[in-house]
Amino acid sequence: MRQRSFFVPTLTQTQHLHVSVANLHSFSRHPAAVTVDHLSIDTLRAHKSELLKPAGTSMNDMNRVTDQHASFENSDSAPEQDRDTKRSMLRGWRGKCPHCGSGPLMKSYLKVNDVCSVCREELYHHRADDGPAYLTILFVGHLMAPLLHVAFVTWRPEPLTLFTIFAVGCVALSLYLLPRLKGAIVGYQWARGMGGFGA
Repeated sequence: MRQRSFFVPTLTQTQHLHVSVANLHSFSRHPAAVTVDHLSIDTLRAHKSELLKPAGTSMNDMNRVTDQHASFENSDSAPEQDRDTKRSMLRGWRGKCPHCGSGPLMKSYLKVNDVCSVCREELYHHRADDGPAYLTILFVGHLMAPLLHVAFVTWRPEPLTLFTIFAVGCVALSLYLLPRLKGAIVGYQWARGMGGFGA
């Protein structure tokens, strides 16, 4: 009886074995030894009934093999999903790479490095856009407006004096928050896999 077969490479990629469907159970005990190349897991599942007819392999063996290989193929991306959001945002706030926490995130006041100089993590995928500016306006406005009211009611300073003090305060606080908020947003996007960070 003619057996259908598919192509399976070893992990070293140096040898290629032509494994028949009838022998799937023989390597099901060692799922880490092979990865399916030309036949995807979804395709294997979709056509497993047809493949099993000439081979005589049990359905349970096929289910076990496809599930084991699916979990093995996804094992490489599992560590990437373990990204702590708070830690990444804190590193970004401090101007550090959200991945390693050591390399500088910025190469100028608001310009993000394309690649971390320490861990070589790609950072150019970020899409902070106008988010840092909006957050800066939100925080500075909600902080300075009550202070302005309290200062005026309490001390009744000259309008020019009050304007000068709070104008300088608003500008200084905005310049302080803007790059830090941008770093926090980049850290959040990296941790959540947003944009190109999730590729």
